[in-house]
Amino acid sequence: MDIGVVLQTTPPARQVIDLARKADSHGFTHVWTFDSHILWEEPYVIYSQILAETKNVIVGPMVTNPATRDWTVTASLFATLNEMYGNRTICGIGRGDSAVRVTNGKPTTLATLRESIDVIRELANGREIDYNGSKIKFEWASKSRCEVWVAAYGPKALQLTGEVGDGFILQLADIDIAAWTIEAVHKAARDAGRDPKTVKICVAAPAYVGDDMTHMREQCRWFGGMVGNHVADIVARYGESSAVPKALTDYIKDRQGYDYKQHGQAGNTHTTFVPDSIVDRFCILGKVEDHLARLKELKNLGVDQFSVYLQHDGKEQTLEAYGKHILPEIAALTQAKK
Repeated sequence: MDIGVVLQTTPPARQVIDLARKADSHGFTHVWTFDSHILWEEPYVIYSQILAETKNVIVGPMVTNPATRDWTVTASLFATLNEMYGNRTICGIGRGDSAVRVTNGKPTTLATLRESIDVIRELANGREIDYNGSKIKFEWASKSRCEVWVAAYGPKALQLTGEVGDGFILQLADIDIAAWTIEAVHKAARDAGRDPKTVKICVAAPAYVGDDMTHMREQCRWFGGMVGNHVADIVARYGESSAVPKALTDYIKDRQGYDYKQHGQAGNTHTTFVPDSIVDRFCILGKVEDHLARLKELKNLGVDQFSVYLQHDGKEQTLEAYGKHILPEIAALTQAKK
């Protein structure tokens, strides 16, 4: 199982690049970032510098969306980075959250998301497409390779992911919900005539290595609020009696609005509705052995990558603990099964 890290492109950009360098030196495989161009700095500019200063990590957004950039521009960004630094990019994509909501926009439809995935993937892999009545191709990008992984929670988005995604991104580390969503993606893949094993699985959530559970919970409670935005959309669309697990829907009943100016930030004052039990289920907090236990459970579910959301005050210690103690253990488990 690969281990990645998710960063915000909060200024100074130099700090983001330095964290990416440390992740690379510790053996992390991926460096993802938020893609919300008003709340934070432009990630693709920063990717270029990360790739220039690292040797191995793959970079990409967790997640971009079809609304805020022309799809051909998005594809060109990936293909250009690949030409410059080798094929070390990945595209995480969803319907859109903070990047569109801060301008009073709405997430795109699933039909639009499906169409954008095809355009971005084909062009970023040097293939020709029909786009707005024209046949287009990046003639200069024949060697470019970029997978498109889809972030999803609800039943129809999970179905789309299984049908067309190169990978599935689940943004929480709850074992029961992971099992349900992974099975939904695998079923959709089988129904579409695909081998489910070809759809890679990434679970992403805050992880904090330490002893003070009260402090770590407060530092990561923001995540339940961020996930709550997506859950609220699902409940509005499908109702509380849908196939979505109650563990995912019950906690938002006391949710009272959300301020995107505090999106993804420790100390977010709009996430007091998130109980400790949800923080513990959605995140991985505690000592090294607590992290290893949850990661082993996720690995047994078929998870190919766990990515650490690093939006808390223990960034350095968590990176170091993962590099020294957790990555070697996960690598040894993988090797033992070969």
